[in-house]
Amino acid sequence: MDQLVSRLLLYGDLGEESILGKLAGIFQEWKGSATPRQVLVRGIYDQVKRLLDLATDYGFDEDLWQNYLTFLLMTNENSFSLITERVGELDGTVNHFAKSDFGVFRALFHYDFSVIERDLGIDCFTTLRHYKAIYKHERRYNKNVSEKVRALSQKLAAAPDEERFFHLVTEHYKQYGVGLIGLNKAFRIQSGPHGVGLIPIYNTDKVMLKDLVGYESQKEQLRANTEAFLAGRSANNALLYGDAGTGKSSSVKALINEYYDQGLRMIEIYKHQFRDLSAVIAMVKNRNYRFIIFIDDLSFEENEVEYKFLKAVIEGGVETKPDNILLYATSNRRNLIRETWKDRADMEHDNDVHHSDTLEEKLSLSARFGVRINYSIPNRNQFKDIVLTLAKRQGLMLPEEVILAEANKWELRHGGVSGRTAQQFINYLAGTQTETNE
Repeated sequence: MDQLVSRLLLYGDLGEESILGKLAGIFQEWKGSATPRQVLVRGIYDQVKRLLDLATDYGFDEDLWQNYLTFLLMTNENSFSLITERVGELDGTVNHFAKSDFGVFRALFHYDFSVIERDLGIDCFTTLRHYKAIYKHERRYNKNVSEKVRALSQKLAAAPDEERFFHLVTEHYKQYGVGLIGLNKAFRIQSGPHGVGLIPIYNTDKVMLKDLVGYESQKEQLRANTEAFLAGRSANNALLYGDAGTGKSSSVKALINEYYDQGLRMIEIYKHQFRDLSAVIAMVKNRNYRFIIFIDDLSFEENEVEYKFLKAVIEGGVETKPDNILLYATSNRRNLIRETWKDRADMEHDNDVHHSDTLEEKLSLSARFGVRINYSIPNRNQFKDIVLTLAKRQGLMLPEEVILAEANKWELRHGGVSGRTAQQFINYLAGTQTETNE
């Protein structure tokens, strides 16, 4: 194994601390026969445990060794994988080196562990190659990554030669990209002593636009702007504003489920992180994806100045915002920044003779969102339609008049008519029906 790993060139930066790197070192020690057997076994078990932990996090199954090697290929960001992500299969000398590396990986895929297992009296590798994972709820592992790793792993295992292996890997890079950005739909920002990083959000909401009852014109505006963005045409930053509980956030979250396979990714950012926006944009501006930077429930009080960071990023900075980035925000306020009568009064505004400029600065933020979509509370008839549609989806077998009568009681006690209120009511009703059936 150590001789195979030493031949890696483009993928040779796995690091000595990687599982594959550690195992290669142990195999080299084993051939030297100077290291005590129990030390070698302990070293192997340490790496097998790491592999099992990784398999648990990503829901690997059947052949964990091949799953792990596939995961390495899918996440290793090197000059070849990053360029292939952008332009697809390359036609150049670099292919020679890539195919050589893939020949190594194909040999590792089918590596015979029986000799070392017999010599050390272990069977851990055989067990890893025929593994049956315990069922886990999808919220406990990264299902999206798991499905892609296992699907590609099976194809690579069946590849008859390095040429086919090469085509399968490059096709994956072109379709899904490379690294955690390629594998995951959504991310949050994490700031630390070593800078700003993106942390995958493993369990995203499964909502689709069709799940949001009503608001057809609003969804169509959002869909049209997003599809133009994905097609490389001109598109605008979008502000979804209006009443609480009307589906603004759900509409934006649905986009990554609708368009993930077309290269859409989402980065969620909070108000206190706006100063990190420039760093985040620098990280993703050259990647072959379209990123929506999502700001939920956006608003500012009069003494908050974070909106200045946002304005600089949206428009007006020295560096032009990359074409692969848009900002989508939701807010209960159309103007985003709280405006007081003090802003309009000459004498009460610290003698600011240019008070209209001060006012304009505050109001200009919402104007920088080229698409502004209003989500207002439904009327009574629309609320009834939402309730009955959700009840049908839930499979509730109650008469319509009973459902609507209970819905009216519920909304009077829970904040009025809205899509959120309707969903909360249906959740409650479904729970009581389950208790009754039991």
